[in-house]
Amino acid sequence: MQESPLALYVEMRNGGYYVAGTRLGLDIIVEEFQRGRSPESILQDYPSIGSLAKVYGVITFILENPDAVAAYLKDQERLWDEVKQKHPIPVELLERLQRARELSRKSA
Repeated sequence: MQESPLALYVEMRNGGYYVAGTRLGLDIIVEEFQRGRSPESILQDYPSIGSLAKVYGVITFILENPDAVAAYLKDQERLWDEVKQKHPIPVELLERLQRARELSRKSA
């Protein structure tokens, strides 16, 4: 059986999707893309991706597999909720993280 060309861009490891050859989770690229970030700016912020072609390949995967991506994101949210329940994050830290996230979105 011939491997899908999209396997050059996205791979499944340890039950999750990753940008092929990196430790970068697909959820990060989905969020950046949904925020309206250009492929060029995504590559600039995440140079470990390696090439602009690879960013476009990941975006193609996202667009061509909406059900799989939605299920993956839902599972990631479930896992994050489990972690938060087992290891509560202090309110002060959550507030700092939220402020930092808002600042990074404003500067993007």
